[in-house]
Amino acid sequence: MNDNAAIVNGMIDISDKEITKRVAVARSTIQMGKEAYQLLIAGKSPKGDVFETAKIAGILAAKSTSTLIPLCHPLSISKVKVTFKVDDVNFSVTCFVEVVCNGRTGVEMEALLGASSAALTIYDMMKWKDKSMVIVNTQLDFKSGGKSGDFKRAT
Repeated sequence: MNDNAAIVNGMIDISDKEITKRVAVARSTIQMGKEAYQLLIAGKSPKGDVFETAKIAGILAAKSTSTLIPLCHPLSISKVKVTFKVDDVNFSVTCFVEVVCNGRTGVEMEALLGASSAALTIYDMMKWKDKSMVIVNTQLDFKSGGKSGDFKRAT
């Protein structure tokens, strides 16, 4: 370890930060084989409705972030929106999660965890057909609010 490196123990103190509207949008993509993709789109998973279950998983994950990521602050989230974009050419589904709150710290981790969890849920519900699925490109697309300002990923 570098002698000049500081060791931070615990959560960052946000008590002096202003309360502002915080928004974050993240995504995570799951790629699968053609047959699994077609069964997914046709609603043929033996576990039930994959997209509705993944939507609920994304919402629950965003709401549970502070219990899963050790140094994240618990937040009073006012909105979690989960949407999906299907890609018939690449046999993939991209899970988008938007999280909004009025608070002293951002909601990037909530959006990222929500998107990851939605993709993982799709994996769980389709693994009976394709265990070679891959989750890729989990990333923050947008954030606004707070001292650091806005971020928008270049496309």
